[in-house]
Amino acid sequence: MPKVNFTSALRRFYPDLKPFEIEAKTVSDILKHLNQNYPGLTDYLVDEQGRLRQHVNIFIGDKLIKDKIGLQDVLSKDDEVYIMQALSGG
Repeated sequence: MPKVNFTSALRRFYPDLKPFEIEAKTVSDILKHLNQNYPGLTDYLVDEQGRLRQHVNIFIGDKLIKDKIGLQDVLSKDDEVYIMQALSGG
């Protein structure tokens, strides 16, 4: 099953948010799970149309997801998914 990991900044707002394994076929499946188990978290990750927000990056292994609109990047059972906010500033 794919394993989902988070940055410490997200865990600061959701202290119970721990890495987990999930039977998921797409990134969208993971976000549905998050929405059910951590109310409000997906509002931080996706906009009103369900597209990934600009300040959020999701990686499957070391590759940035390609579908930031439909979140339909396909997962395999051994994938590690990393959800993180993009940092900016100077």
